[in-house]
Amino acid sequence: MGDGKGATLIGALDAGISVVRRPRRRAIQFVPRSLVLPIVLFLIVFFVLPLAENVFRSFDPETGREHYVKIFTDVYYLEVIAVTLALSLGVTVLCLLIAYPVSYTLVRHSGRWSGVLVFIVIAPLLTSIIMRSFGWLVLLSRQGLVNGVLLDMGLIDRPIRMSAGLLPVTIALVHVMIPFMVLSIAPAIQAINPRLEESARILGASRIRTFLTVTFPLSLDGVATGMILVFMMVNGSFVTLQILGGGAVQTLPLLIYQQFNLTRDFGFGAAMSNVLLAIAIICLWLQISLIQRRGAEAR
Repeated sequence: MGDGKGATLIGALDAGISVVRRPRRRAIQFVPRSLVLPIVLFLIVFFVLPLAENVFRSFDPETGREHYVKIFTDVYYLEVIAVTLALSLGVTVLCLLIAYPVSYTLVRHSGRWSGVLVFIVIAPLLTSIIMRSFGWLVLLSRQGLVNGVLLDMGLIDRPIRMSAGLLPVTIALVHVMIPFMVLSIAPAIQAINPRLEESARILGASRIRTFLTVTFPLSLDGVATGMILVFMMVNGSFVTLQILGGGAVQTLPLLIYQQFNLTRDFGFGAAMSNVLLAIAIICLWLQISLIQRRGAEAR
């Protein structure tokens, strides 16, 4: 594409994108005072007070900050923190890679099958995480469907152990989290005017360039929402790892469970809980800051 034609394309796209800019925000409507007090009381009783108690409990009167020193100086606990973050990031990226094409197909090419596709996407939400995790446990067992198919295809000569470890945990978490990613991205894609993509194609842009310069940038809000949502949910995930981890995958939520329910070391468990909360807040702040920076650059 020549420089003149590229400039024409960029100018046309900029003009079109301005059409779908966000509308001006309306004036803030304050909540009636009669509703503020119950909300504040609810947050204090069920959020602020439990967190405060957790913080106080983590500081043992005799040892002081020993729990936190142990977490950040012991290699084992540092590795657990790294595994927790790596698993959260990995599942988030996999969900994005799978959910974006599904969302685009759902919005742009579903046609009369849109209802069926929507049902397929949200169907996993109709069952509990426990049932879905046990379902994957059965599918990935030595006598399960996956091993049976691999044996029939001749890819393996005997059943392999796949029902415990990082692989089944990742598969199950992606399956659990994909609906949340799709439901975040699909509305953002639907809000994009299809004529912008058509204009880019008419002016000579390839499908890939149209996606990279038009579709994806305009859907970043939905992508960011889905990534933050999935990352935070995986970061605190417990049931799936308990069922499918097989003791091979240790994350902070699992260690917190062990401290509170097995070893009964409430102070150390509270310290781990506070560390997990702090990590989640920091990651959330970093993601929001990055999104805001990219949004400012786009303007």
